[in-house]
Amino acid sequence: MKRVLCYGDSNTWGYISGTNHLRYDENERWTKLLQKELGANFEVIEEGLNSRTLFSDDPRPGKEGRNGFTYLKPCLDTHDKIDVIILMLGTNELKNSYNNSAQDILDMVGKYIKFIKEYKSQIDKSTPQIIISGLPLVNENTEYCAKNDKYKGASDKGRELNKLYKAYCKSKNIFYIDNNDLATGVDGVHLTKESHQKLARRLSKEISREIS
Repeated sequence: MKRVLCYGDSNTWGYISGTNHLRYDENERWTKLLQKELGANFEVIEEGLNSRTLFSDDPRPGKEGRNGFTYLKPCLDTHDKIDVIILMLGTNELKNSYNNSAQDILDMVGKYIKFIKEYKSQIDKSTPQIIISGLPLVNENTEYCAKNDKYKGASDKGRELNKLYKAYCKSKNIFYIDNNDLATGVDGVHLTKESHQKLARRLSKEISREIS
């Protein structure tokens, strides 16, 4: 059985757009749909956390532990062994409060990739294969985004970032999934139910074809 770790933020957790922390259920969120698509020869492990970043520390009360890099090794050790890791992070780093450029965020992802490529399973010394799942683009035209500047400029920056992701992955021979077309819901940040379905099918196709 191949084991697939989905490491991401609220769009991996399954946050329902426009709600107060409601979650898509097991028949709706992409991680559970991916399990159904892949079938019994795979085990899909959910590791989505709301507000998770690549490296930034969220200063808001109750948001401790959002720096994804500090939990990466404990997570890999917890679920050892992992055959495939799907990394879908970067949206929260687009927030103005963190003041990151697209290149800054790419550099952060590069550190993740370096770490994962050097990581060895405690069981058999294997290394997980990596899939970078590109980010859905933030829709700044929604009321949620318009009434605050939290994600001001995030649409263009996210589009630039996905281009950088794609080129970087090609140069490093890493699987990349383009998600520029995935629709977000009423808040402009979180995926619609239909986008969860589309993402699951897209990832399943890639994993079934490419992962050895």
